[in-house]
Amino acid sequence: MEPNTLLDALLHEAGMSRAGLAARVNKAADARGKSAAYDHSSVIRWLRGQRPRGIVPELICSILADRLGRPVFLDDIGMGTAAAPSASTPLAGFIDRSTALWRGDVQQRPDVQQAPVITGLPAVGPVWEWENPPDDADVSRPGTVRVGLLEVDALRTARSHYEQMYRKAGGVATRGRVLRFLAGETAPLIRGSYTDATGRELHRAVGGLVAVAGICSYDSDAQGLAQRYFHQALRLAKASGDRAFGGYVIALLVNQSLYMGEFRQAVAFAEAGLRTAGAHISHALACDLHAMQAKAYSRMGAQRRAHQAMRLAEVEAGLIRRDEEPAETGYVQAGLLEANLADAFMRLGDIGPAQTYAAEAVAVQTHERGRVHRLATLSDCQLRGGEAELAAATAGTMLDTMEGMESLRLRDRLVKVRRSLVGLQSRATADVVGRIDDTLRIPM
Repeated sequence: MEPNTLLDALLHEAGMSRAGLAARVNKAADARGKSAAYDHSSVIRWLRGQRPRGIVPELICSILADRLGRPVFLDDIGMGTAAAPSASTPLAGFIDRSTALWRGDVQQRPDVQQAPVITGLPAVGPVWEWENPPDDADVSRPGTVRVGLLEVDALRTARSHYEQMYRKAGGVATRGRVLRFLAGETAPLIRGSYTDATGRELHRAVGGLVAVAGICSYDSDAQGLAQRYFHQALRLAKASGDRAFGGYVIALLVNQSLYMGEFRQAVAFAEAGLRTAGAHISHALACDLHAMQAKAYSRMGAQRRAHQAMRLAEVEAGLIRRDEEPAETGYVQAGLLEANLADAFMRLGDIGPAQTYAAEAVAVQTHERGRVHRLATLSDCQLRGGEAELAAATAGTMLDTMEGMESLRLRDRLVKVRRSLVGLQSRATADVVGRIDDTLRIPM
């Protein structure tokens, strides 16, 4: 029996206490000639996942609907049979489920934070549903909080703020902050009142914040949660009508698929992003999607396809115009393509080109987080090329750069660098392995 996060979130939105709900259920039951004596302990049991008998679930729906001023159904209070939110879920129900997840995550509920990774058709379904009709004809909504473009702009500013925090401090340090903003500041807005036109902009802005929450969850190695946030962002992209933004979210799912070793899925998702975003896709995003396909093909040993994807990525890189790019593709900075090409060539066993591209990537200025990844790739290439002393020096620079960051993904890369260096008989490598060990002892 799983905790009922949906009912908990609706009670919070309605400003209704557990005792208050119980009293209203008793009164409603009495009006129907039924005897009931529920109290706050009864509601606690419902919140823990128990389903009350008889007409009580319907009474709860009616009570909450009257308080919230909108229809509330059994699925909305966690007492129906609906599956996880997706593009086939009505938008209002999707929003209720999404905000319930944010609240449950902030509350550190084990059932939310330990969500398993979705595999098979359920993992592919949200991407397929994003690609295909029906689209949302009208995303306007009635509510108590009136939402305008001023509030939408505030959400965009918040997204940029948390993205920069993530790049500088890592996802572990940033995750709680963006989640509290989602649950406390964003949820009342997306459940508020807005026109269709404002709603499109609102869903786009909220989707950007949810994507950052997914990135931070991914960086904190909460892969199941990250996946759910990415799926939410994709549904919000569909509601906004912004295909280019949806393509960006697809890129996040491609990156996660690569990390989890789902290489065929990574290729398929990238194809979906390129195909569906179509003419709306930015050149920076197309470049990154092709580059990630090259990485996936290289890990599958598909040399011809990997080289083809690399060529396509380079073509798109030459067409990038930064002033024409959406805010989210700012991560596609100079040197990122070279780092990805270095990784692909290294996996294919072409160490010479891999070292050249890795060195070019490191030579270009970028944010600290991106630099750490590039240094890790260069160190790996140098080791595979038999240059242990250079690899140790690069690893030392990597340690200096990531000081102050809290990121399990960066820690993963550090562990892999250590594994490569530890068996080498060198004073330089021994020294840097000792430094890595000291860093890994610091808890997050």
